[in-house]
Amino acid sequence: MKKDVFQAIADPTRRAILSLIALQAMTPNALAEHFDTSRQAVSKHIKVLTECNLLKQEQSGREIYYHFNPKKMKEVVDWLAQFRQHWETKFNQLDIVLKNLKTK
Repeated sequence: MKKDVFQAIADPTRRAILSLIALQAMTPNALAEHFDTSRQAVSKHIKVLTECNLLKQEQSGREIYYHFNPKKMKEVVDWLAQFRQHWETKFNQLDIVLKNLKTK
């Protein structure tokens, strides 16, 4: 079953896995060394990330390396972009209010 990309990145452990793999391809064992959880738990997180195409796997001998898929993450960035203008406008308005309060 395909998972939703937003569901996948909602979990902090999966976000941490993405951050690690964005820097370099890693095996599940190498990833598990970064967490205080079992390798099986890390493998479940990897499975979710792979199912929603945020990770791609590559077999190299007996090892499986996971790579970050930036194209899929672009969907998240594109969706968030529609809100960026809204919050930037609000922050700019807040800056003006604070500047006016400072000068009074």
